[in-house]
Amino acid sequence: MFAKLEEIERSFEDLEKELGAPEVLADQERYRKVAKSHADLGTIVRAFQEYKRLDHELADNRELLKDADPEMREMAESESEGLKARLVKLDADLKLMLLPKDPLDDKNSILEIRAGTGGEEAALFCADLFRMYSRYAERVGWRVEILDANPTDTGGYKEVIASVSGDRVYSKLKWEAGVHRVQRVPATEAQGRIHTSAVTVAIMPEAEDVDVDIRTEDLRIDVFRASGSGGQHVNRTESAVRITHLPSGLVVQCQDEKSQHKNKASAMKVLRSRLLAQEQEKAKAVETDIRRAQVGSGDRSERIRTYNFPQGRVTDHRINLTLYKLDAVMEGDCGDLIQALTSHYQTEALKQQASGS
Repeated sequence: MFAKLEEIERSFEDLEKELGAPEVLADQERYRKVAKSHADLGTIVRAFQEYKRLDHELADNRELLKDADPEMREMAESESEGLKARLVKLDADLKLMLLPKDPLDDKNSILEIRAGTGGEEAALFCADLFRMYSRYAERVGWRVEILDANPTDTGGYKEVIASVSGDRVYSKLKWEAGVHRVQRVPATEAQGRIHTSAVTVAIMPEAEDVDVDIRTEDLRIDVFRASGSGGQHVNRTESAVRITHLPSGLVVQCQDEKSQHKNKASAMKVLRSRLLAQEQEKAKAVETDIRRAQVGSGDRSERIRTYNFPQGRVTDHRINLTLYKLDAVMEGDCGDLIQALTSHYQTEALKQQASGS
């Protein structure tokens, strides 16, 4: 591990020198790339330098333990315990930082939520989940923009698709993909019986033009009148857009905006992300078991979480975690769930790395 850290530190120093080179300063694109690489390595280099500083301080304290003055030895022993604890913590942090990075983690995401089994109750929970993610996004400073939605008369959604942008969105939301099950008494249930419904959540990294090559001749673009609420706009303008990607058969439509141009841009954004996700799925088929476990939550047939309203609990079945704070979670307090999932998969990755397989 330390040989790798020394190598990273040397690379960091080389990048630091490069940032000041006249030829780099004169080329904005090159400067941007070098600055990003420098910033990416900065966190781990600072942690490594702190580790070396503390390790040197601990070595000095070991010398003081040989001092003839008993008070000096006692002070050195006390300080040594604190230094050891900090070194253990830093050692664990550095191991996590050295784990292979998911190149998609820094990307924004396309969030797709669809009502599954359960009829209108599933549609209502689809809306509840979208609200939950929107509230969580507010808490962490992300921006949510609806790209397309199919609302129901009772305030639910048969389907809602949104773009989520901000700092490392995909790294947090990728754990949310899968089947979310809800157990509660619907408002329309006269007998007070608990119903079970399901909603599927898909999380895709938002693809950029450079990530996916889409040829114009591979697209069929249709425009039509938007459906649903919208007054005269619905009946009089053909602003909705449907794009079919002929090679893959993927079909995307957007009608949330009144502008045909904006709907086409939104549909292309979703199409690019779905194509990127498709490519990623193909790559996953040849990865190791632990890597497949990390991204396996993208399988939409997999039940990942249950929201039990009568008992006020939410259970994530992948990590056997139950929290009795369902009301808070539905208001966007999802940090504990997301952090627990992140820690779990990081621990699994560390085990895999340690085994050398």
